[in-house]
Amino acid sequence: MSLIRSTAACVIQQGERFLMVEEQRGGPQSVFNQPAGHIETGEGPITAILREVLEETAWQVSLTGYLGLYVFHTGDGQTFHSHGFVAEPLHQLGRAIDPEIFATHWLTVEQIRSLDQQSRLRSPLVLKRIEDALGGPCYPLAVIRE
Repeated sequence: MSLIRSTAACVIQQGERFLMVEEQRGGPQSVFNQPAGHIETGEGPITAILREVLEETAWQVSLTGYLGLYVFHTGDGQTFHSHGFVAEPLHQLGRAIDPEIFATHWLTVEQIRSLDQQSRLRSPLVLKRIEDALGGPCYPLAVIRE
């Protein structure tokens, strides 16, 4: 029996660019992801994503919508339930980011698609969440009751 992992990720858009984090995940090249992470004991998805965005990017954001629950099965048999959010950046705080994050980048959709073609996105959900944020349904945050 495998454990289901509960995570949250956030699409943050400013103009034509999206805030991405670059991190090392054991391969020869770094990978790119939205600010994202595991929901910790005692947290709900909203609390978790606000914490993760701050830790990984030093940005304070305002959540504007819920993209939904994405179910992802990895090749090694793991299952992730990933809550997708959309947010607007408010301001960057002068604090250190998580040491596992090499850098943050504001990238266009074209740049992110190019990274996808190079297999440099953390998972297929990265581009899917951006495409959904641009044209898919977005739900009110009130659908989540923490």
